[in-house]
Amino acid sequence: MKPFQLSWKIKAADEEKVLREFLREQQISKAALTDIKFNGGSIEVNGKEENVRYVLTRGDEVMVTFPEEAQSESMMKEDIPLDIVYEDEHCLVIQKPPYQSTIPSREHPTGSIANGLLHYYEQKGYKLTVHIVTRLDRDTSGLLLVAKHRFSHSLFSKEQQKKAVKRKYMAVVHGVMKEDQGTINAPISRKEDSIIERVVHPEGQTAVTHFNVLKRFSDRTLVELTLETGRTHQIRVHMAHLGHPLCGDTLYGGQRDQIDRQALHSYSLTFYHPMLHETLSFTSELPGDMKKLCE
Repeated sequence: MKPFQLSWKIKAADEEKVLREFLREQQISKAALTDIKFNGGSIEVNGKEENVRYVLTRGDEVMVTFPEEAQSESMMKEDIPLDIVYEDEHCLVIQKPPYQSTIPSREHPTGSIANGLLHYYEQKGYKLTVHIVTRLDRDTSGLLLVAKHRFSHSLFSKEQQKKAVKRKYMAVVHGVMKEDQGTINAPISRKEDSIIERVVHPEGQTAVTHFNVLKRFSDRTLVELTLETGRTHQIRVHMAHLGHPLCGDTLYGGQRDQIDRQALHSYSLTFYHPMLHETLSFTSELPGDMKKLCE
């Protein structure tokens, strides 16, 4: 199995830096260095293991080998087709179909994206576990971001906190929306008598959704939605709060006469890649069941 490694060739600008300082500048934290030291990783310069107090010279080749990641024994590896839109050594972008969980749950312990990823990693020879960066509900389709290893997951999480991981959704909602665009700023909390359902509540967590009407039909609307926060069921709760529940979303007042799931698709994913130091963008077409709602 291949360990995860990062390597650099030292340039003039980094000459005479202490190795610890250089690695911190590469966003390898003190905790990560401790993990590498005591849990089977290594730090090498020019093929020889070195202490972090080593003083760098131009032309030095630094390689960090991270410890192997323990996979969950309770999660099965399954040969599930994955629609991989993009992949590099640090992350994957996957298009998730509807009716598939992102990670296993009590109700659906198998068949998830995570189950498929464990099998995929094994086939590729990677000793990695699953690190989901942007999760989607089981019935929501579209693009999601997966970090390949613990180090990149920590960096992508920081980008999320800085709102540098941006997602846009398309939804088909009941009724004809009057306003062309707007913002829903309504706090969300768990419903008292339910472990699943959420509601708008003054004592809930801050939740902000921006909407932009794309097309109106006789009894429904195609709308683009952008999240400023990422609360559970946020889009579904906010649209129901406006009086326009998602088609197919029976939990929040939608009807399933023409689609058998909430009509919600993550169609755009843009994020700053902290290892490549560039912004990547991906888009995805509406799936067939949602296209039918727009005919």
